[in-house]
Amino acid sequence: MKSTAATYGVTIQRADVKDLVFPGNLQEIMNKVLAAERMSQVQLVEARTKADVQKIESQATAEAQRIEAETRAAAQRLTAQGDAEVQRLQTDAEIRRLQERERTARAYSQHPALLRMLELETLRELGQNGNARIYIGFEKHVGPNGPTEKT
Repeated sequence: MKSTAATYGVTIQRADVKDLVFPGNLQEIMNKVLAAERMSQVQLVEARTKADVQKIESQATAEAQRIEAETRAAAQRLTAQGDAEVQRLQTDAEIRRLQERERTARAYSQHPALLRMLELETLRELGQNGNARIYIGFEKHVGPNGPTEKT
């Protein structure tokens, strides 16, 4: 184009396209193609966004389930440790009670007067109860036919 214009003594500095006119419905078809491409791009972006959202949601759900499982496991572990500690303390207390009873039994066997004092103390406590019946030496009053009454 510049060479043709130069033959006429004209110099072309710049050439711009102002308006394109397409024959028939070619413009309409091109507009539909552009609209379809834009729509395709929008759908692609939406699909990618939806896939990303689903991926993030599934990761969040998996993380929440993992944390919940860890929490349950920790709670069960702590419960088991607590139960074991309670059992250990109960066993220790029972051992101490048995050792104390053993010392007490040894003291009573070595000092029968202590056992007699315990008997007398128990009788005194029973005597304070108005409904208590105390039978001392009851075996002496039971005959072959059952209890006998003395007048």
